[in-house]
Amino acid sequence: MKPQAFLSALALAVVFGAAPPALAHGVAEPRHGGVVQAAGDLSFELVASAEGAQIFVDDHGKALAPTGFGGRLTVLHGGQSREVALQVAGARLLAPGLALAPGARAVAVVTTPRNQTLTMRFVVR
Repeated sequence: MKPQAFLSALALAVVFGAAPPALAHGVAEPRHGGVVQAAGDLSFELVASAEGAQIFVDDHGKALAPTGFGGRLTVLHGGQSREVALQVAGARLLAPGLALAPGARAVAVVTTPRNQTLTMRFVVR
């Protein structure tokens, strides 16, 4: 290989190797101070509240009312495990009475109105 061709190939490799991958559907930024995970084409934000654990749903940067959604949220912390059914509560899903402590791990299994089951894993900050 000629030196000029080698340098051109090397320059292309550096340019394309350093570029971040293009993601069609990335994880949304938290809007409610929680932790966000993506599943399917949606983003789910897990948030602690006085009522219990809440999950807000986001579809490509827009809030999505979880009408017709259901599922369960399981929280593991300090050797204890607690599971609560998710209920639609206005613009969010709610696991009433379920506390979220920093360091807790949570697994949400959500069913969409189209009977698609999505699973997200969170680590509470």
